[in-house]
Amino acid sequence: MQIALDAMGGDYAPGPIVAGAVEAVADDPNLRVLLVGDQAQIEKCLADCGASGDRLEIFHCSQAVTMEESPVEALRRKPDNSISRCWQLLAQKKVEAIVSAGNTGAMVAGGLFLRRFLKNVKRPGIAAVMPSPKGPTVLLDVGANVAPKPEHLFQYGVMGSIFARHVLQRNNPTIGLMNVGSEEAKGNELAKETHALFNSSPLRQRFIGNVEGRDILRGAADVVVCDGFVGNVVLKTCEGAFEFAMQMAFHEVTNALDAERDKGKKALETLIQRHHYSAYGGAPLLGIDGICIICHGSSDNRAIRNALRVAAQQATSHVNELIVQELEAVALPSAAD
Repeated sequence: MQIALDAMGGDYAPGPIVAGAVEAVADDPNLRVLLVGDQAQIEKCLADCGASGDRLEIFHCSQAVTMEESPVEALRRKPDNSISRCWQLLAQKKVEAIVSAGNTGAMVAGGLFLRRFLKNVKRPGIAAVMPSPKGPTVLLDVGANVAPKPEHLFQYGVMGSIFARHVLQRNNPTIGLMNVGSEEAKGNELAKETHALFNSSPLRQRFIGNVEGRDILRGAADVVVCDGFVGNVVLKTCEGAFEFAMQMAFHEVTNALDAERDKGKKALETLIQRHHYSAYGGAPLLGIDGICIICHGSSDNRAIRNALRVAAQQATSHVNELIVQELEAVALPSAAD
């Protein structure tokens, strides 16, 4: 298993990115990581980690796309950037997966430029894993496609359910459609047309209808589909709400516990670590011919380590082959992309 890791992508790159790769290969003896980026900086980080070259190689490139840059413009202006090089390595079949905490727009654009979509996939979508009392929920799209068509959302339901079943181990995953109300008549034309599409498809038995934003963290559905604009807002809002709630709980509980303060502090820290985004590593870009994991921009070494683990797990689960098979089985009438 060889994975290309964008060593220059992320708010704090390359330090924690390289450190995460070192930890990942230490955890998995079958994993090889190709660190893509500036060789001098990467070598310094490896030295700081006290890492040997065992199963860690460097692919030098001289440029990087920053978080502030326009994705399309940066990819064209900087041909030797680490994101484009990762995509090229994937296209050339030199790696089985790519992982980056860099500019999300550039990561998606890099895939769209190559048009390396799986058979019958109209548009890829980013799938985020959200916690719930009933187990993990898949939310997609969270940023790849802000102006989807109904058939795109339908395919997200197909791809998301396969990911939920084979990677997250959710048996017979249910699918919900994000809307402003649970009633079938609610929502804009996109929501109404998508609802009708699910109801007339072979997935209708697993389609539970409309769900609202609050239903995601309740675990009302195993997979929730929406357009990329809404999904990204929901994801970032949940991240902020979680951080706020944990900060308030930490303050109130530790102040009230007195003698039990250390135990309460440890319990809250464990809760935060369990549900923090870094525990899930990153979000897969489903629908491409290969594996792409997009990480949070502020990813630390733990997040990168887990993202590499998720990429390897997705490959061994043969998710892409299953997506192709299921899309053929539930094929919709041909429509324009």
